[in-house]
Amino acid sequence: MDKAAGQAMGQATATGRARGIDRVIALMEHLHRLRAPARIADIARDTGTPRSTVYELVNTLVEARWLETRDEDGTVFFGPAMHYYGSDYLNSVDLIRKARREVNHLAEVIGETAQFCMLDGNKYLVVLNEPGRRMFRISSDIGIKVPIPWTASGRLLVDHMGPDEIRAFIPTEDFTLPDGRRIVEEEFLRDMAAAREAGYVRTTGLVDRFTTCMAAPVRDTQGRCIATICFVVPADTDADQQNAMIDALKDSAGKLSMAR
Repeated sequence: MDKAAGQAMGQATATGRARGIDRVIALMEHLHRLRAPARIADIARDTGTPRSTVYELVNTLVEARWLETRDEDGTVFFGPAMHYYGSDYLNSVDLIRKARREVNHLAEVIGETAQFCMLDGNKYLVVLNEPGRRMFRISSDIGIKVPIPWTASGRLLVDHMGPDEIRAFIPTEDFTLPDGRRIVEEEFLRDMAAAREAGYVRTTGLVDRFTTCMAAPVRDTQGRCIATICFVVPADTDADQQNAMIDALKDSAGKLSMAR
């Protein structure tokens, strides 16, 4: 085999390997978005992957315990190995490990749902969620990407950006709430500036009209907000109680912040 042919074969192998990895990622992302088991035929259709390829990938991932089949309905979903990997990751990140303690403490002492949130690209997501003692609990799903303007935390997580950076970073459609209401960009920018000045943010009735969210920023050594710690409570929660919760959030966020 001459050198050119060897290089071509190597490129083809690398391309094939990359394509296979891309398809594994697409499969995993698809199951994560669904947050429920799916049939192989549906995965193939929704990801645009040949059914035979999906079967091959699923068989390999089931053997590795990344996935597991649900024999009762012929579907596939994440397997036990994914839990172990996720736990290893959480335990390896110092900030998240410390945040878990704070979130658990807040939920136990205050009795309301406490969360630790960060950005993933240009979306907001809940990293940790600890339900409180309340019978009726309000919470968001861990790992589900949500438009930044829909959240209280979002007004802190981008407070290092200027107006033009905000408009370039947040897709314009993300300013429209699920019920069709539109968040005016200038209003969002005012909220962001006010939140940075106050050291916390409180919003009511964004995604859920009956919910109030309060958040405090966790900042790095340069003062940039890298995460938030927050409460999600019914909107009719007493004002004095809300103020006490905000004080507790600011205290916990201060403990987690690197900028003292």
